[in-house]
Amino acid sequence: MITETEQKTEPFKQQTYYTYMVECADGTFYCGYTTCLEKRMKAHNAGKGAKYTRSRRPVKLVYFEQFSTKHDAMSREWHMKRLNRMQKEQLAESFPDGFQEKEDEI
Repeated sequence: MITETEQKTEPFKQQTYYTYMVECADGTFYCGYTTCLEKRMKAHNAGKGAKYTRSRRPVKLVYFEQFSTKHDAMSREWHMKRLNRMQKEQLAESFPDGFQEKEDEI
């Protein structure tokens, strides 16, 4: 239940945006942006995400970055989509080792 104090501060809460990359079952990468990684991953794996990932399930979250503005997240997505495969692999490999364990919670 949301308290009265939380209701008053909720409109001022800063929205968080994420740019993410998933690895599809066929080994390809897909990049996107969202405000909720958990919901987006569930949507992708339920076949309700992007058209590209629907036939390439399951997908696995391999990388994400957090932003305070939608513009910054979409800009990063645009740049990530222009990376070649080797660069995307390096990006995924650069993510912290403990990330795979945390991914199971998302």
